[in-house]
Amino acid sequence: MVASEVWDAETKPIHFVCNRAARRAMNIVAELESTLKGCNSVMTLSTPVQLPCTELHVASWENKSHQERRGDVVASLRLLIEGVKVVKALSQPGCGTLLLQRLENNINNYLLILTDLQLSGPVVSPSLSCVPQSSQSLSTVLLRYNQLISGKLEQFMIHLEDRCTSQ
Repeated sequence: MVASEVWDAETKPIHFVCNRAARRAMNIVAELESTLKGCNSVMTLSTPVQLPCTELHVASWENKSHQERRGDVVASLRLLIEGVKVVKALSQPGCGTLLLQRLENNINNYLLILTDLQLSGPVVSPSLSCVPQSSQSLSTVLLRYNQLISGKLEQFMIHLEDRCTSQ
C-alpha cells in the first residue's frame, strides 16, 4: 500500500512557510530510510539517479533573490524526480517500487508548494547551482534528498518567514 501525505484543499503554501512543524512532518526521509532497511534487495538501483544540488554557499545564497532561491530548489527537485520516475519504471513491483512511489509523491508535494508560492519580483527559470552527480545507491539518493530538504529548502523558508506575521 502506498501512503502519501495529502494537504488540505484550504491549505496555502504560506502555511507551509509559517509552520516549521508542518515542514518537519512533511520530510519523510527517515521513514523511507527505515522502510529501505526492510527492502535489502533494492539498495542498488538498476540505473543511476542524478542527485540534487545540496551544497549551500552562504555568501552566494544570501545574494540570490527569492525567485532565484526557489528556482535553485525547484530545479534540484525536478532533476531528482525525473531520475526517480525512470528507476521506478524499470523496477520490478515490490517493496522498492512502493518506496520509490512514496519518494516521488513526496517530491511532487514539495514541487506543488514551491510552484504555488507567491513571490514578488521577476520570474526566474529554475536552474541548477551545480553539475549534478549520480548514484545507483538508494540510500545515497535519500541522503542527498534529505540534505536538500533540510538545507536549501529550509533556508529558503526561513528567509520567507517575515511574511508570516502579515498573513
